[in-house]
Amino acid sequence: MRMARQLHVPLRGSSVVGVLAIIFSGFAQGAEISPAQAKALKAQLNEQAKRMETLRKQLADADAKLLAMQKSMGVAVPPQPAVAVAAQAKSKDAQPMQVAQAAPVAPAAPAPRSGTVSQEPAQVGESPPQRVQQVAQIFEQPGVLTPKGQFSFETGVQYAYSSSNRVSIVGYTIIPALTIGLIDVREVRRNTFTGNVTGRWGVTNRMELEAKVPYVYRSDDQLTRPLNLGAGRDDLYNSTGQGLGDVEATARYQFNETSVDKPVYIGSLRFKSRTGKDPFEVLTDTTQAPELITNRIETELPTGSGFYTLQPGITMLYPTDPAVFFGGLNYQYNFARSNVTMNTTQGDVNLGEVDPGDVIGFNFGMGLALNERSSFSLGYDGASVGKTKINGQDAINASRIQLGTLLLGYSQRLTNATSLGLTVGVGVTRDTPDVTLGLRLPMSF
Repeated sequence: MRMARQLHVPLRGSSVVGVLAIIFSGFAQGAEISPAQAKALKAQLNEQAKRMETLRKQLADADAKLLAMQKSMGVAVPPQPAVAVAAQAKSKDAQPMQVAQAAPVAPAAPAPRSGTVSQEPAQVGESPPQRVQQVAQIFEQPGVLTPKGQFSFETGVQYAYSSSNRVSIVGYTIIPALTIGLIDVREVRRNTFTGNVTGRWGVTNRMELEAKVPYVYRSDDQLTRPLNLGAGRDDLYNSTGQGLGDVEATARYQFNETSVDKPVYIGSLRFKSRTGKDPFEVLTDTTQAPELITNRIETELPTGSGFYTLQPGITMLYPTDPAVFFGGLNYQYNFARSNVTMNTTQGDVNLGEVDPGDVIGFNFGMGLALNERSSFSLGYDGASVGKTKINGQDAINASRIQLGTLLLGYSQRLTNATSLGLTVGVGVTRDTPDVTLGLRLPMSF
């Protein structure tokens, strides 16, 4: 009877071991266990096994909730045990308890300075898509693609100022206009304002489509001297131009998955139209010297290049803690135009076939996240522009142009869906604008 009373005591922790000890002690003393006692012992063992399974499940749930809370608060998560109990439904016949390997824990984000807790913590056991950290954008190509099903709308404005003793950009300029060596100016001061409206759509997590519509305002002050007339004084010409620029469409695709300490490659294909007013349709003053092409002055400035453009490129992103390194290479192919006619004050002038030089571009830089809302970027953007040809011959004063700009960028996240970016560019070559300022406001929906 004493043994029976002991068996009715609730078994906790090592109770199963105690029951087994009582059984073996009974056998050691030569006591005989009746079938009823053996059945009672078996029932108690099954009950204790169920209790232990329930406790293990509760412990696993508590660990999961603690891990989720630590992630949402930005607290560094210590290495987790190699095993975790798998929650499985049990049938009446008890099956051996199964153990599953725990999924690797993603590194926690830096703790917010404000100390607030995120309202939408990540779900336990759900692996969110890994994406490269967003840094301040300083190049035309964004580094992070738009997620699937999301739409990004961006408004921006860019200002460029250049001052030189001669307009020597032949066949290409970084502003939406093109000068092909038809004028010879001793000094020029150029101000350009460009407003952009850009829309991006995430087709998949690896592919996005983009459309950009620019509006251009230009103002040039040109100090020139009629060289053919032997004039002893300089003449000042002021000309302006405004209107729709060249509309662009771009497709981007991410070739590989994002992983730790491995580069990500993104390919792009950009098409630029000729919706802006090109340099050949604006009125050009040739009254000073009609026979000399070098003395022609544009009375109105163009807002477009005048040529269709197809630009393939590839961008590399290399995320490392705490910075992101990036670089890109692209080739800009400008389609030639036939039967080009220039609008002048002396009538239309037939130029024939005009083939602008193709452009090889490259860029590189690094981005650094200062905190969860602010980031800083530093980079260099360069391009080599080929010669413009007219009827198969090099245009007057045509030469290969080298463009280089040192860029600084800062980005501030205003809300979860809106950020503000500022870019400052300094020209390091003669044919590059002296300074460029850019302000963009992207919004995600």
